[in-house]
Amino acid sequence: MSLLKLSHISAFYGASQALFDVHLSLADGQVLALMGRNGMGKSTTVKVICRLLKHRGGTLMFDGQDLGRRPAYQAARLGIGLVPEGRRCFSSLSVRENLIAAARPGDWNLASVAALFPRLDERKDQRAASLSGGEQQMLAIARALMTNPRVLILDEATEGLAPVVRQEIWAAIARLKAETGMAILVIDKSIRELSAVADTAVILDKGRSVWSGDFADLNADITDRYLGV
Repeated sequence: MSLLKLSHISAFYGASQALFDVHLSLADGQVLALMGRNGMGKSTTVKVICRLLKHRGGTLMFDGQDLGRRPAYQAARLGIGLVPEGRRCFSSLSVRENLIAAARPGDWNLASVAALFPRLDERKDQRAASLSGGEQQMLAIARALMTNPRVLILDEATEGLAPVVRQEIWAAIARLKAETGMAILVIDKSIRELSAVADTAVILDKGRSVWSGDFADLNADITDRYLGV
């Protein structure tokens, strides 16, 4: 049974239509890769899921409930955790304060996120603005985990990071998949890294779902047509 399901989703920015017909389905414990070239609607789809942008057509279901008329804070309370593109940490707060600000009861707490990202524990009293880009990304992921979500959404979580930090982030995602029942939606451009964690994939092209299936079924023809430069 799907935990998160989008069917025939359309969405607009003012008079400009960004999504025309988006479908995806994500089950508990599953990792879904949302893929597509830049500007094809991936981040807009995330905004719709998180209720940061209203959709005009189609249905959006989470755990059997219609999210269509719910505000963003209710989507978060139901268990949708977002790691936004660009990190967006609270720069004037310390690492610990960033984490506490998002905390909700559950298995994810200061100790468990420190076990996942030991560097954050070492820097718990530093202001977020003083962290490196990679450390800020770890903080953004840890902050989302502190909400104890049922679905974790990672929007370009490794974009612009040094290779060694990218590998730390991918290792953390693999660990989350192996050790928790959390559903994860990942937006990223790296097919090689995605292949190690993703169960399924949805490809968007010009605001439409044009391919979906098992990640292992992605082939060169599909990637060249929809993901190539």
